[in-house]
Amino acid sequence: MKKLILSLLVLTILSTYSYSQPTNHYFVLGTTDFILDGEPFQIISGEMHPTRIPAEYWRHRIQMAKAMGCNTIAAYVFWNYHEVAEGVYDFSTWNKDLAKFIKIAQEEGMWVILRPGPYVCAEWDFGGIPTYLLKIPDIKVRCMDTRYMKAVKYYFEKLAEIIKPLQVNAGGPILMLQIENEYGSYGNDREYLKTLAEIWRNNGITIPFFTGDGPAQHMLEAGSLNGCAIGLDSGSEQKDFDIATSMNPGVPIFSSETYPGWLTHWGEKWAKPDSISLLKEVKFLMDNKKSFNLYVIHGGTNFGFTAGANSGGKGYEPDITSYDYDAPINEQGLPTTKYYALRKLIRSYLPSGSKLPEIPKPITAIEISEIQMKPFASVWDNLPSAVLSVQPKTFEALDQNQGFMLYRTTLIGHKSGKLDITQLHDYATIFLNGNYIGKLDRREDLSTLRVPKSDVKDPILEILVEGMGHINFGQHIVDPKGITERVTLNGMTLMNWEIFKLPMNEDFVFSLKSSTSFLKPGIFFKSIFNLNESGDTYFDLSNYSKGVVWVNGHNLGRYWEIGPQKRLYCPASWLKNGDNEIIVFDSHLLNAKPIKGFKTLE
Repeated sequence: MKKLILSLLVLTILSTYSYSQPTNHYFVLGTTDFILDGEPFQIISGEMHPTRIPAEYWRHRIQMAKAMGCNTIAAYVFWNYHEVAEGVYDFSTWNKDLAKFIKIAQEEGMWVILRPGPYVCAEWDFGGIPTYLLKIPDIKVRCMDTRYMKAVKYYFEKLAEIIKPLQVNAGGPILMLQIENEYGSYGNDREYLKTLAEIWRNNGITIPFFTGDGPAQHMLEAGSLNGCAIGLDSGSEQKDFDIATSMNPGVPIFSSETYPGWLTHWGEKWAKPDSISLLKEVKFLMDNKKSFNLYVIHGGTNFGFTAGANSGGKGYEPDITSYDYDAPINEQGLPTTKYYALRKLIRSYLPSGSKLPEIPKPITAIEISEIQMKPFASVWDNLPSAVLSVQPKTFEALDQNQGFMLYRTTLIGHKSGKLDITQLHDYATIFLNGNYIGKLDRREDLSTLRVPKSDVKDPILEILVEGMGHINFGQHIVDPKGITERVTLNGMTLMNWEIFKLPMNEDFVFSLKSSTSFLKPGIFFKSIFNLNESGDTYFDLSNYSKGVVWVNGHNLGRYWEIGPQKRLYCPASWLKNGDNEIIVFDSHLLNAKPIKGFKTLE
């Protein structure tokens, strides 16, 4: 009997072990279809970005996508989010743990499409490219510039270590990997694209590749590669697919970005495209069994200083902090009207007897009663040692990525008149002898103001510059921050500057010294508030002007009175029962204003 029990126990252990081992699948590109384990496979993908989602909610968001009818998750990898300093990588902490996100997707029965850049766009700061490269004055990106490619190669080597064991042919869920992103909208260096593919292959990436471009002949000619599947951004009708077939026959073509929503810039109305054209496009794709990826099914949040900017016909257009995107799953993870409409449509194509999973329960959201804020510290009392420079230097030249920088000089010669900041990037408050005299805003193409006359013999001019998002799309993505050229007064170039670095990062905010005088804009307001329960919330900054918010040391992102966003998302994991700290830095206000927490973005 003991031998029988022992034998059964061994069989049970072996059975359990065998069941837990990943199964190697076979995914290849057919001439028209994707082929999974020998059968045509329609990819129904929902895109979400782990770096924009609290890691505690990864599984919930993936389950939401599955319940809507998706079988695949697409995800960008933001190079500059993982290379935290030049040559230093983080693929393990909080929402940087890319392997964990991919494994959760697999545990939930989902396939994965990976979009690692090196350039991704995505309304993300500098399109994912590390800003330390901007220290090189003549750097050229997205091409065979040897300095750029050296950094790319090292990034790919590091990322390949994460990807290799998670490829579909190694038992993982990753089906395909994208080569660059919408390259045909930027350049035509096909050798660059080929080299990227070669680097991946040399580092053990064996799964199929794809490219993604707009459905236009010139974009596809410049951006596609032989042997790679073709993604269309978007593929909304048959003629789009026909153009792609004529350019690169013999490979599958899919809609790599079908848009349920759209992005929003500061100063605009919320982008809220209707669902009629979306449902028409998805119906076309489903009717014709064409694979597609919804960009995005869930947007999340540009926490901290990660939001990018566009530079189109309207000039400089910084992106808001929220990446809600009017997506089917909203910023806080709730299903929207679009979600239910897409779920109903996709469900209608299921085989008889098949069902979609139940929609997961919503994440708890809470309201927070009015928080009374008080002035806490002045930026002017927390200046570091100055860097001396004949001419102003950019953030990146001084090894600062984001935040603020103060430029100070003594006026000699001209002491009043027309002040002109050539190529201000991006927003500045100006002070003369400690008194606020005005602001300049790149978004509004404002670069000049009048400096009033002063009774002071040697007037002091101070320019506090905020770097907004680095441009993430188009021909102007090399976008250093700060005063990038020069400052003139009545045409005279102002020389000999003191420059103070104000990164506004966690260490800087933690080390703030309290102040006793608050007569000059540039104030940190603070409060301690008590919670009996934790949950997601949106802090309302409607009473404030322009600045940044930290909760318990976490940077929620930028706010701006011009809107449309007035509330910043705070996940429950950044709150706690008991005392919580909130700090607000405002570029203009002198007096504290109350803050509330709400359950919704609007």
